Amino acid sequence: QVQLVESGGGLVQSGGSLTLSCEVSGINFRGVVMGWHRNPPGKEREFVARIDDSGREDYADSAKGRFKIFRENAKNTVYLQMNDLKPEDTALYYCSWEGYNTWGLGTQVTVSS
Repeated sequence: QVQLVESGGGLVQSGGSLTLSCEVSGINFRGVVMGWHRNPPGKEREFVARIDDSGREDYADSAKGRFKIFRENAKNTVYLQMNDLKPEDTALYYCSWEGYNTWGLGTQVTVSS
């Protein structure tokens, strides 16, 4: 059974930082593409970042220069480091096994102005 468990969300002031974690079980983590997506209040879920099995990264325009996705294969964990957070980054953030419609339950990030 595949499980993705996010953690690390919280309330932070504008300009602050958070690092989200997603621990994965039930798949060969080293060989998969992992991603982060988010659901802002009242909006559709949107792509944030992804990282493939070779470490190549891809970002939404809104995340470029502020967010960093990285993975620790030894820990079956993918991270999203978020810097210079803005109120518009407020959302429920989901970890995903890209291409397989497999998601965690999400972790809430709230950025106050």
